[in-house]
Amino acid sequence: MNFELTKEQRDIQRAAREFIEGQYDKEKILGWEREHTFPLEIWKKACDLGFVGIHFPEEYGGQGCGIIDNVLVVEEFCRKDSSVGIALSLADFSSEVVLRFGTEEQKKKYLIPVTRGQFISAGAYTEPDHGSDITALSTKAKREGDFFVINGTKTFITNGCLADFFVVLCQTDGLARPSHRGQSTIIVEKGTKGLEATEITPKMGIHMTSTAELSFTDVLVPATQLLGQENRGFYQVVQFFQESRVEVAAQALGIAQGAFDRALEHAKKRMQFGRKLVEFQITQHKLADMATRIEAARLLVYQAAWRCDQGRPDPRLTSMAKVFAARTAVEVADEAIQIHGGYGYITEYEVERFYRDAKITEIYEGTREIQKNTIAAALMGKVRYP
Repeated sequence: MNFELTKEQRDIQRAAREFIEGQYDKEKILGWEREHTFPLEIWKKACDLGFVGIHFPEEYGGQGCGIIDNVLVVEEFCRKDSSVGIALSLADFSSEVVLRFGTEEQKKKYLIPVTRGQFISAGAYTEPDHGSDITALSTKAKREGDFFVINGTKTFITNGCLADFFVVLCQTDGLARPSHRGQSTIIVEKGTKGLEATEITPKMGIHMTSTAELSFTDVLVPATQLLGQENRGFYQVVQFFQESRVEVAAQALGIAQGAFDRALEHAKKRMQFGRKLVEFQITQHKLADMATRIEAARLLVYQAAWRCDQGRPDPRLTSMAKVFAARTAVEVADEAIQIHGGYGYITEYEVERFYRDAKITEIYEGTREIQKNTIAAALMGKVRYP
């Protein structure tokens, strides 16, 4: 076993760290947080330098790197700032479905603009009545000649009011049993007649990222917008989740490390009862526990990413990485606030925002309960979706 990053990976990690630190402007970031504004200018620069879509092949605008390289970028971005990091790492959300299953024409049309900072992508999977259960869908796509007519509602859609196109999971065969065998993914572009996006606000965290409800009313889409084979959409999305859940785990890992960095710095400076906080054993034990959990999470996340790069993604390991890293982010951010005391409750000191942003990593891309179902199914040797 080799537990060292390669020279190329260390270079990517260092480049991501230097870039995001160079873009850090606390007052501007706090303004975006208050106004729920996407960090457009940083996103554009990140695209120009090849950080967005770094794991795409070069012919589609990427750098030809692997999932673990993308994980390193996401971790560094979220470590410096949880809100900016999440917004940047989700700018290409679901475009991997196009990469894995799209035609050559679809890949060039949608992926190249994503990496160039011209398009933001989104995936429309979750529905109001079904939540985590994507095996059951109310959104229907009916084939009429050379078109699909889509009707339904999707909710909690990341980038919903920002995206230039959506990968939409629809029921295309209403007679299929089980029903998920009759689902397809279809690309729907922003501005298509009958498609409306409504921002969901206010919300607890990730204020720089749009979260929206989408309504589809007789949305007419050319059949050429179908991704891959008809009625194979569920399996495409499940495969995509193996990558996206690793990325969310990397977000959580970066948030945990960023919260820890701030707690350690504060403990070294803050005086109480004539001593620095870091000199108290109770503080030392808190920091030791935080650092240990972060390192354990890092090993899980990196291993899950490595398995994806080997072409052998492990749903069990992916779910372990996500559930553990997300819980670590929440608990480390909580302790970071505790170490800061009253200052930790104030937005200016950032750890309260890290805490609010950390929580979403336990919810989106499959709640921690869903992840535990996957782990348990693997332990029992069951195939979840035959």
